[in-house]
Formats: sequence, C-alpha cells, structure tokens
Amino acid sequence: MKSVIQDAETRMKKSVAALISDFNTIRTGRASAALFDKIRVDYYGQSTPLSQVATISIPEARLVVIQPWDKGILNEIEKAIQKSELSVNPNNDGKVLRINIPPLTEERRKELVKVAKNTAEQGRVAIRNIRRDANDELKKMEKKHEITEDDEKKGAEDIQKLTDSYIKEINSHLENKEKEIMEI
Repeated sequence: MKSVIQDAETRMKKSVAALISDFNTIRTGRASAALFDKIRVDYYGQSTPLSQVATISIPEARLVVIQPWDKGILNEIEKAIQKSELSVNPNNDGKVLRINIPPLTEERRKELVKVAKNTAEQGRVAIRNIRRDANDELKKMEKKHEITEDDEKKGAEDIQKLTDSYIKEINSHLENKEKEIMEI
C-alpha cells in the first residue's frame, strides 16, 4: 500500500514540476531566459535547444542578450526566435542578438492569463488522473486480499490528502503567475 501512495506522490511531484516548467515559458512583461527554453535552432542539421548553442543574459528588466558560441549560427538563432510564439524582433549586430521585450498590452495579458489557467487546469487533471490510478490499484490489491478493506479506505484517504495538497500547490503557482503577467 505504501508503494502505491509513494508512487502517486512521485508522479504528482513530476506533474507540478512540468507545470512550473510550462509556466516559465509563458511570457510576462519582464525579460527572462526561461522564455527561450522551448526555442530550438538548426545547428549543423540538428535541432538543438537555444541554451546549448548560446549564452542568454538579462542585463536589464526588458532586454535579453543572446551571444552564440559559434558566430556562424547567429542568423539561424534570429530566424528561430522570429518563428517562435514570443512575438519579439531581435536586433542582430553581427556578434550578439539584442531583444527588447515590449510591455504587454492589456488584451495580450488577458490572453496569457487564459493560457496560464488552461495550463494549470491540465496540471489539475493530471493530478486527478494519478489519484484515480492509485485508487484503482488499491482496489485491485484489496480484491486480491493483499490488503484489508480498512487499509484500502485509509490509503484512499491518504491519496485524497495528497491530491488536495498538490492541487492547492498548482493553484498557488497559478495565482503567482497571474500576478506576474498582470503587473505593468
């Protein structure tokens, strides 16, 4: 029974970590290296994460500087950023890319909040699916007489407490992300 609960908790932690990673790629009004986490660059025929071919620095609140280790891929990086969903235009000076992060419009902020809420809901659904899987596993164990009916009920209660705590954590992350998106 403990292994079922531990497995559920491990999977819930991974779901929350994935949610946080997804939240990091949602643009806010501030510059952040995490905005570029999902951007991939064609590097010698390989689709490579931007962070593996360049240094990304944030010298000011609304400025990102990307310095490739191989100057030959500067144009590839510029194309990849322009194709991305970030809606930013890099300035190429031949050595580095400078990207000014414009302030978000009110309309765009509201769209991004909707995206964040949708992402959080997907996280909550994942947590509830893990709860369902764990409860099913406990019921199977009880049917096979590996655990008692009382143990199965106690396990289900423990799993529900875990579910509640991780959903609360997701809601907290969502609240923080909403504040971050809406700040001017």
